[in-house]
Amino acid sequence: MGARSWGLGSPINAPKTRIRSIAFGRRLTRSASVVSLVPMERSFLDMMYDNSFVRELPGDPVTENFRRNVTDACYSRVTPTTVSNPTLIAHSPEMVQKLGLTPDALMNVEAISALAGNAVLDGMEPYAACYGGHQFGNWAGQLGDGRAISLGEVNTTGSGRWELQLKGAGPTPYSRQGDGRAVMRSSVREFLCSEAMHHLGVPTTRALSLVDTGDSVVRDMFYDGHSKPEPGAIVCRMAPSFIRFGNFEILAARRSHDVLEQLVNYTMRTHFSHLGDVNSDSIAAWVSEVGQRTASMIVHWMRVGFVHGVMNTDNMSILGLTIDYGPYGWLEGYEPTWTPNTTDASGRRYCYGNQPQIAWWNMIRFANTLVPLVGDPKVLEEALESYGTTLVEEHRRMASEKLGLVQRPGCSLYDDLLQVLQLVETDMTIFFRNLSAVPMEEEASDEDRLAPLRSAYYAFDEMRVDTRVQTLDWLRRYVAQLRADGRSPQERIAAMHAANPKYVLRNYLAHVAIEDAERGDGGKVDALLDVLRRPYDEQPEHDQYAVRRPEWARHKPGCSMLSCSS
Repeated sequence: MGARSWGLGSPINAPKTRIRSIAFGRRLTRSASVVSLVPMERSFLDMMYDNSFVRELPGDPVTENFRRNVTDACYSRVTPTTVSNPTLIAHSPEMVQKLGLTPDALMNVEAISALAGNAVLDGMEPYAACYGGHQFGNWAGQLGDGRAISLGEVNTTGSGRWELQLKGAGPTPYSRQGDGRAVMRSSVREFLCSEAMHHLGVPTTRALSLVDTGDSVVRDMFYDGHSKPEPGAIVCRMAPSFIRFGNFEILAARRSHDVLEQLVNYTMRTHFSHLGDVNSDSIAAWVSEVGQRTASMIVHWMRVGFVHGVMNTDNMSILGLTIDYGPYGWLEGYEPTWTPNTTDASGRRYCYGNQPQIAWWNMIRFANTLVPLVGDPKVLEEALESYGTTLVEEHRRMASEKLGLVQRPGCSLYDDLLQVLQLVETDMTIFFRNLSAVPMEEEASDEDRLAPLRSAYYAFDEMRVDTRVQTLDWLRRYVAQLRADGRSPQERIAAMHAANPKYVLRNYLAHVAIEDAERGDGGKVDALLDVLRRPYDEQPEHDQYAVRRPEWARHKPGCSMLSCSS
């Protein structure tokens, strides 16, 4: 694959990689919990917990909650800090159903109290995980769950294992200089994006609830000395596991090889049991599968125009899930060097076009941690090749699907289009969605072919002559390929609509919902989530959610650039 495929180069062209060593709070009780599957149609208080992470792995022997280095442990037990006046702002009915609960299971004081961290239900064993990570390419040492507290794990009858985690529930031993809290703006963004990404078909963690704490949190949004109090909030997010590359990195860096081996055994036994007994061969197969999952996730990001913004190794899920929604964003105008993260504005390490390369770099860091258990680095080097292979294969498939092609003539046509899109400010989502409406007839005029795409351009009438010529030249080649492909227009349009969403969580849409949520009104959060549940459907009654970014949002804080402040 040529470098143009991603705009800024490809990890596949890199030289062959060498691996080198490197007392709890108030509790609401019910009958004693046992390891069990959650029956259908139960209340939130009746869930049964199977807390395997804390049961099977070594924990921090210190029980007091103060900031410290935690060694030879995978977690620290910690209780959420209470808030003054919790109110449920929004929830995901789909995730309520996943837990096997009644539809109104969250609509009571007891459930809201637990989701706000004010009560620990019987069976929950709250903890914060210990991990490290490479941040912006540099080893950062111990990081850990600084504002996230896992409540416990639930086994369900129909959807497997789910870990429930509160984000913004107070300080932990890993909070460093933070207070462990989160503000409403970041919490709304995480809640909405977790669910929106799932409905787009992107591997992701999920969100169960969004709670207004009733308390203020002081934040300096852009780290420029302008701190101010903001409404606080807590998201309950869910995943089969929140284990990340950094969980292994911290143990390898500290040479805690016994604990590292325990964590590897637990992770593979619990989440990759199909690989069989844990040994050098199965560990290599595990690295290969993690690479495949990660590559597939990255291709999905590129497909929908998503930019994570902070792809540190501690933000990389071992399950290949999109995790930790911080300063993310969607491309408004197609620009491969765009990053939503103010901290990354100068280096643009985590910009849209760099994401495939960064994931590759992160995979190498992860594989490095396993050398003490495998012995021969070459075994891991070979396992890592699955990332590049999957990336190329998935990219080719994705390119053909976005263009509506049955045949796969390589990525050249798609790559050439990405170059054309950079000639003039063009909305990526609208362009690809409307590309399906370009007429295939040979006698169609230039104006006929450009007409469906006009709404994707921010200044169509100001398009330069040479840009227009290059765009039309690409369209003629594209139409010729479509005719050679032999697919009926109806089939092609249906296929393209399935690959190119009409609705994504545009930055300004999230901002509008945030402004209302900060006033205690979750109506726009619910309305936006309802639209995003069907991102590939036309939904003509909601066309206002599928237009270009308005000019007022171009440079507005929270709509264009964001920071890690939450």
